[in-house]
Amino acid sequence: MAYRATEKTRRHKEDIHQKILSVAREAVAEGGFAAVHMSSIAAAAGLATGTLYRHFPSKAELLAEVFRRVTKREVQVMAEIAASDGPAIPRLSDALDVFARRALQSPVLAYALIFEPVDSMVDSERLVFRRSYAAVLGRIIDDGIRSGEFPEQPTQLVGNCMVGALAEALIGPLADKPNTSPDDRSTEIEAIVRFCLNAVTGHLKGSPS
Repeated sequence: MAYRATEKTRRHKEDIHQKILSVAREAVAEGGFAAVHMSSIAAAAGLATGTLYRHFPSKAELLAEVFRRVTKREVQVMAEIAASDGPAIPRLSDALDVFARRALQSPVLAYALIFEPVDSMVDSERLVFRRSYAAVLGRIIDDGIRSGEFPEQPTQLVGNCMVGALAEALIGPLADKPNTSPDDRSTEIEAIVRFCLNAVTGHLKGSPS
């Protein structure tokens, strides 16, 4: 009986923890990190503010965990593409395309993850996030170098450059999404992907072969 009670308590605590994170994620998706207030998160989760602080001693810790959870999933999606079979060029194209499309599907959340000014604790997670993306892209580039699809190049540096290019290129589309048609967004995404592929293949003046 004592063991079951302890296990029940543990599950209850985990359920509350997950509820808090779910509510906080929704708040970020609707208004960015600036929209998250501990009192409103507690109320939306049906908790006393003191209970929320027992799970997350500060707003920064809560936001860092939200950031970690969301970006972990995003990196997993790209990693699955990177690990798939086939030539490197279409895999890299798919990974870049998915990054951009998923960002534009949740523009407020994506803007918060990539651009919004944040606490240093969240900013540290953002650096991990960018490095993780760069590492995934670097693995595809390594495959392309081995297969002869890409010229020899410093893959870690190139991966970092691609992540930076993606982030900078998405600032405008994320801000203008409500006023941009689906066709225009597709054109923007295609241009971003083509730019990155041209850079890594060396086809700087035309479409990738």
